Amino acid sequence: MPEVMKMNNNKRAPKKRRGAKIGMAVCMAVAVVLTGVYTFQQYKSNVKNEMAKIEEESQKELEEYQSADAGDVINESTDDLTGEGLSGLPENGLNEETQDPASSGTGTSGDDTQSGQNDGLSTQDGTDTGTATENGTGSQTPENGGMDSQETAGGGNEINFSEGDKLIWPVSGAVLMNYSMDKTVYFSTLEEYKYNPALIIGGAVNDQVISAGKGIVKSIDRTPQEGTTVTVDMGNGYEAIYGQLQNVQVKTGDSVEAKTVLGYLAEPTRYYSVEGCNLYFEFRKDGQPIDPLQFLSE
Repeated sequence: MPEVMKMNNNKRAPKKRRGAKIGMAVCMAVAVVLTGVYTFQQYKSNVKNEMAKIEEESQKELEEYQSADAGDVINESTDDLTGEGLSGLPENGLNEETQDPASSGTGTSGDDTQSGQNDGLSTQDGTDTGTATENGTGSQTPENGGMDSQETAGGGNEINFSEGDKLIWPVSGAVLMNYSMDKTVYFSTLEEYKYNPALIIGGAVNDQVISAGKGIVKSIDRTPQEGTTVTVDMGNGYEAIYGQLQNVQVKTGDSVEAKTVLGYLAEPTRYYSVEGCNLYFEFRKDGQPIDPLQFLSE
């Protein structure tokens, strides 16, 4: 009898050990699942925080960019008023025209006094005064005529781009990066997400860059990001900016037509080294960037 009980106990022992092992395995599986869930939730939280941080930085960059643009517009307007606005006045300016009647009046009264003292002939003096007045009027007529002639001459170079007009492609190449000011895009060279106010069009070094439309060269500048840039005023607040250039063929103040050669593509700046040789093409309305694709011919 004791031997039978011993055999039964030996049979029950493996079952207990098996149950314990299964219990441990279940506990370990549950622990792994819980750890995985926690890790995944933590990962999602980290990703969400990173995206929020990127969006916040991008928004700050956009605000800084818009603030810089507003400052440029104010500076340009001030320069226009102090520079071109004053230089555009005729040589015989407002002050001189204002002084002419006074000086003419002084001359007339002097003639009247002198004539009255010498000859005492008021009729002749009146005739002389009238003649002097007519001469004064005649001397002003060429000035007004000169101003009219200048306005007419300027009208021949009138620039008047409008919302319904089209642009031609300044280079023939694939679009590497689209305009995007409503959401950030990834810049491979910088390895970060940013807003993109321009079209980045691929090309080869020394490819011709032509004007996308009629205008007047407003400025030629150089920046670390876009390299040498040519800004063309197209009228009605529209401007085209061509960056990453070399061997610029125009100068400030030049009138250009559509297809006028502005320069040639240069090696990319270090901000676009991964993207490769390209044309930075930005289009603005009243100082704010707009999508060039809305105006470029297909």
